Amino acid sequence: MSAGSDRAPKVAVVTGAGTGLGREITRAFLDAGFAVALAGRRREQLVAAAADHPRAVVVPTDVSDADSVTALFDTVSAKWGRVDVLVNNAGTFGPSGSVDEIDPVAWSDTVAVNLTGAFLCAAAAVRAMKAQEPRGGRIINNGSISANTPRPGSVAYTATKHAITGLTKSISLDGRGFDIACGQIDIGNAATDMTAGIASGVRQADGSIKSEPTFDARHAAAAVLSMAELPLDVNVQFITLMATEMPYVGRG
Repeated sequence: MSAGSDRAPKVAVVTGAGTGLGREITRAFLDAGFAVALAGRRREQLVAAAADHPRAVVVPTDVSDADSVTALFDTVSAKWGRVDVLVNNAGTFGPSGSVDEIDPVAWSDTVAVNLTGAFLCAAAAVRAMKAQEPRGGRIINNGSISANTPRPGSVAYTATKHAITGLTKSISLDGRGFDIACGQIDIGNAATDMTAGIASGVRQADGSIKSEPTFDARHAAAAVLSMAELPLDVNVQFITLMATEMPYVGRG
């Protein structure tokens, strides 16, 4: 049953909702009948993504800050009384370079957004999902292809995305018995502002610079929506969605 056919809309929280994949996910959820809380650092981009939709609420949020995350979920609770879906999408590429070249502060900043942010939002969502009636809900983590295979010079990003896989598995275990499902989508080369450089040329493992194919980010949003619309006794634990000719499978 879709969100739009329920008497009250299902409620989704999408982080990093103002741009790129988060914006596409938000639009897909709104079109499917969800109520959506758009979370992100820049209000103006959130407002543009919400486009005055009657089921959208803009909540400027720094996911790396525990108080900011608490305020986000307090706002959602006050407006709608529950959380059915959390999409942990906020993230940053972080610094580029070999492990010996990375500034420790830049490392910590990347961990704070990509990993700690996902943890804080998941913790708040799980608390809400356990307490609400009917209880339960779904968490979908944006892992990235780098949750499995790194690009050269991406140690901070790759480490956090590998850690997201552990977070996903742990939430899945902890959610058992509370009707809380958790899955992860690993996306390779969805076309967004964040990945614009990939199409023009990106460094490969052999040191060469090559253009890589991308695909419309709306397809990634549709995949996230399909995960979100499943009944809670069904879960997509992991899904890999990638440009067909991306140099990822095998040796490139």
